[in-house]
Amino acid sequence: MTAAAPSAASRIAVVTGASSGIGAATARGLAAAGYRVVLTARRKDRIEALAKELTAAGHSATAYALDVTDRAAVNEFATAFRTIGVLVNNAGGALGADPVATGDPEDWRRMYETNVLGTLHVTQALLPALTASGDGTVVVVSSTAGHGTYEGGAGYVAAKHAEHVLAETLRLEIVGTPVRVIEIAPGMVKTDEFALTRFGGDTAKAAKVYEGVAEPLSADDVAETITWAVTRPSHVNIDLMVVRPRAQASNTKVHRDAR
Repeated sequence: MTAAAPSAASRIAVVTGASSGIGAATARGLAAAGYRVVLTARRKDRIEALAKELTAAGHSATAYALDVTDRAAVNEFATAFRTIGVLVNNAGGALGADPVATGDPEDWRRMYETNVLGTLHVTQALLPALTASGDGTVVVVSSTAGHGTYEGGAGYVAAKHAEHVLAETLRLEIVGTPVRVIEIAPGMVKTDEFALTRFGGDTAKAAKVYEGVAEPLSADDVAETITWAVTRPSHVNIDLMVVRPRAQASNTKVHRDAR
């Protein structure tokens, strides 16, 4: 099945957390699919470089430095749009892997603010413009962590479960409007920053996450899935898609080659 080209009224796609990893790859995918992409992230230099890359390739891209946890800044950002077609809520991440008994409440707070409240802020602010397009799509990039618990992951699991519930509830509440709600839940994805950020820059701990796994998912794998879901015909809604590498059967069952 070929991808559906975005209509004139719905060809703007906003991607949060577009400075690296899944967000940057998704921006590339949507740009190639014909969307005018708006790249948002806190790291202005990263998204400006990506915007230049996409523009040089003949696509339309704009960079906008934005912290999704800052509601006033998000509201100001939203005033720039009368209509948009796609919002990809990708900004988020994990911090720490401590058990509940010793987990850092500050890490939990930061994960909740970025993953959950950040998604809430941007979705609320842009929902009128998505609706006004007549053909809007909200994408929530959650995680398999939001669908199954594992030891040492309670803070991240809680945040991602909340994100899953946000998407599920929004879909119920806006049914009948011209806006789809899609949730993409990736499993093990190897990017340059996710595990490194989670373990505070500890390269040994970050490497151990993927140890013995020949082919974890890449950012491009997830981005292709997001782009595919977004470019389905307007009446087709991919409610939830769980995407894992073949070596991962669950959050706690991973095949690792012997060393």
